[in-house]
Amino acid sequence: MNTRLLTYFVTLAETENFTRAAKRLHIAQPALSVAIKKLEQQLEFPLFHRNERKISLTHEGEVLLKHARLILQQINDANIAMAELKGLEKGEVKLGVPSMLGSYFFPEILMGFKSQYPNLKLTIIEAGTQSIRQMLLDGELDLGVIHNEDVPERLETEHLITSQMVAVVSEDHHLSSRQYIDFEDFFKEELVMFKPGYFHREFIDEVCQSHHFIPKISFETNLLPMILNIVRHNFAISALLELVTEHEKGVIPIPFKQPVYLNIAMAWRRNGYLSLADRAFIDFVKKQCG
Repeated sequence: MNTRLLTYFVTLAETENFTRAAKRLHIAQPALSVAIKKLEQQLEFPLFHRNERKISLTHEGEVLLKHARLILQQINDANIAMAELKGLEKGEVKLGVPSMLGSYFFPEILMGFKSQYPNLKLTIIEAGTQSIRQMLLDGELDLGVIHNEDVPERLETEHLITSQMVAVVSEDHHLSSRQYIDFEDFFKEELVMFKPGYFHREFIDEVCQSHHFIPKISFETNLLPMILNIVRHNFAISALLELVTEHEKGVIPIPFKQPVYLNIAMAWRRNGYLSLADRAFIDFVKKQCG
């Protein structure tokens, strides 16, 4: 088993199609088929279920995929480390950020970092906390911004900010004059929510589970501007970080009677390699949040 075969295997597992995988790898499809058969012969296990349109992993293939991704990531980390010993930098920071923080907390930080390090590339990927955690573990991201709770042991974290989660209603909503709102009144209303996987939705689901509420979710979207417009037009209410309402007109934040604070952290793989660019970004963000 060598890294070339593992690369072929991972690419085929991700594309679920020999033609697409061969195209991504820039090799002929027959060559890919031969390589996969060679890997299966070495391991003495079938790795894929094959049919005309789509292939899927066998149980043995699923087990190998987890290890193959880690092996290839570690090799990539080693190559980066060796390059930096020659005075080279990776030159790119791949950062995963949830929608609310990406829109309202990070823009100034990202522009400040880019001004200080103009030759470094920033790649920003918007996703929910659960997706960001998994992408970090899979080596698809260098750094990620997550809810600092129940963090997998394989991730290291650095606290960034603590922000309050508040109910958000329109200026014309009948609850808009409230100084605070309890969960029972909140869940009587029509709601617009992020889809599962975002810390905003995790909070809602946890409250419902612990208090046995059944939420009336009328709208479900990961588009923050859409959520805000739905709230402004009084079609539903939501729950967002307070920092969002500080920058938006036409919406009213109402703290919950039982205050809810979320700890937001920067995360990275505990045993992964952090490039000079990654470390420079972490240090820069820490100074901005200090």
